Amino acid sequence: MARTIWKGALSFGLVNIPVGLYPATSDKSIHFNQFEEGTSDRIRYKKVNERTGEEVAQDQIVRGFDLGGGEYVIMTDEELESAEPKKSRQVEITDFVDQQDIDPVYFRSSYYLAPEGAGADKAYALLRQAMAESDRVAIATLVMRNKEYLVAIRPEGDALALHTMYFSDEVRQPGQDLPELPEENEVSDRELSMAQLLIESMQNDWDPARYHDTHREKVEALIEEKRQGHEIVLQAPPEQPAKVVDLMEALNASIAAAAGTGAKAPRGGTGGSSRTSSKRAAPAKKAAKSAKAAKQPARAKPAAARRKAS
Repeated sequence: MARTIWKGALSFGLVNIPVGLYPATSDKSIHFNQFEEGTSDRIRYKKVNERTGEEVAQDQIVRGFDLGGGEYVIMTDEELESAEPKKSRQVEITDFVDQQDIDPVYFRSSYYLAPEGAGADKAYALLRQAMAESDRVAIATLVMRNKEYLVAIRPEGDALALHTMYFSDEVRQPGQDLPELPEENEVSDRELSMAQLLIESMQNDWDPARYHDTHREKVEALIEEKRQGHEIVLQAPPEQPAKVVDLMEALNASIAAAAGTGAKAPRGGTGGSSRTSSKRAAPAKKAAKSAKAAKQPARAKPAAARRKAS
């Protein structure tokens, strides 16, 4: 069972709910230690003075903010502590918003809130049900590990999920912080129609269990092979030359490929439900017809018809 990483109270209005915060995810990344080749000696890192090369004790290290041009502002731990948020065991809800209004780019990490102690269950269940029926997400702030977080709280099955969020000035705006982006008029109506048909032919129900970290699985298999004393034979895959493919040709080929597999089991697994198979069969047939039609020369449409199609 997961352990609480924070305990406090969730409040909205004058209602206080004692809660515990639990991690909603677990890191499955494979981590390695470093050794000197040919030995069992671990490699350790030391903090050294870059000018003298001598090791510096932790209590002799201070932090500095880089102003640029080799100039730094040195800050002591005591000075930084004065700016830390006031420690609080309270998650105070300030607003309820429509979840559709929150761009997913704002979400940082996910946790679960669970009631803690006697008397918390009823208030917890009340808030969860009221939020679910009103289709609203709570916005609050949380102080954890000397850092203040903006958080969103939403009902998730029988639990309340809490997501730490980025503040608005931490989110980059694509129109301002990216190179020049293409305009909508870069594509033709025919290309857009084909792309939409391809999306329809690949439509499926969301099933997270269908997706796997194939790189991690391969590394785990290699580790197990070496643990059993087997020799690993390395075979570099041949490099494939990059092909320049016509956009319409690529769309036609993609739709034809989707048409050949659309009525079968969902991508990434077998044994899909009959409901899913039947949903995918119709777009597949439509895709095959449109792929055939797309090979014919495009006919000019009246302006009014083009506007209606767009």
